Amino acid sequence: MQSEEYAAELSRAGANVGGRWSAALFLARRYPLGAIGAAIMLVFVFAALFAKFITFHDPLATHAAQSLAPPSAVYWMGADNFGRDVYSRIVYGARISLAVGIGATALGCLFGVALGLLSGYLMGWVDLLIQRVIDILQALPLLVLALVMAAALGPSLRNTIIAIAIPLIPYVARVLRANTLALRELPFVEAARAIGMSDLRIALRHVLPNTLAPLIVLATAQLGSAILTEASLSFLGLGVPEPYPSWGRMLSESAAEYVHTAPWLVIFPGIAISLAVFGTNLLGDAVRDLLDPRQRT
Repeated sequence: MQSEEYAAELSRAGANVGGRWSAALFLARRYPLGAIGAAIMLVFVFAALFAKFITFHDPLATHAAQSLAPPSAVYWMGADNFGRDVYSRIVYGARISLAVGIGATALGCLFGVALGLLSGYLMGWVDLLIQRVIDILQALPLLVLALVMAAALGPSLRNTIIAIAIPLIPYVARVLRANTLALRELPFVEAARAIGMSDLRIALRHVLPNTLAPLIVLATAQLGSAILTEASLSFLGLGVPEPYPSWGRMLSESAAEYVHTAPWLVIFPGIAISLAVFGTNLLGDAVRDLLDPRQRT
């Protein structure tokens, strides 16, 4: 009897795994560009998690004798002017870029959701006050405001995350406010009010879950912007400081002086930044189409 139940459990588990693979293959065929973006991001996530096991050199160790060594079997992507392995620095740099990108996006979404939900649901003077603050934040472009915040806070990993998160807040708040204004007038919200639910419970229990689809799309799109902004800040010397290997700092250290004599110092970090942003944009477009009911057949 127990063996039959165990066999039935295995059969159900196999059916579930097979169903997931079938669904994944169907989505990959329907959204091939999104599948490419997801594959690119999975490669970067794998590199960030297992950097210790897929590199052969310490990214911080210097070797004067190997200064500006070209790509070879020992240094797959060459060495920089201090003799540090470029491949190892790019792999470990994925940790910095993903940590800053995910951290800044999560922090910006957290405050943006709170402000957008309050503004759209309570309206009145609360909405007026929050929207004026949002207007002030949106008066400057994302990169310019991030530069101002990074210069004020100083270069560090934590400060870089905060400096990039603050410019993301108004974009999230505007989207959440627009969705909340539409949702608060729907019958299910009126029914919740009629049975005596508090405004806080209605906002958190009924309104917020219905804004998750556009929020996921927005967060995926903003992730690429956060990664690119981190690279820009590091390039200007206001991002993640040494000794952390950052793609933007790798470019700033080599772009002007070694672009002709050692082009691999510019090419490989530039490719890493481009692929990360490209992958997040493709994945964001696919998520948007997947969650849009008008795209379904």
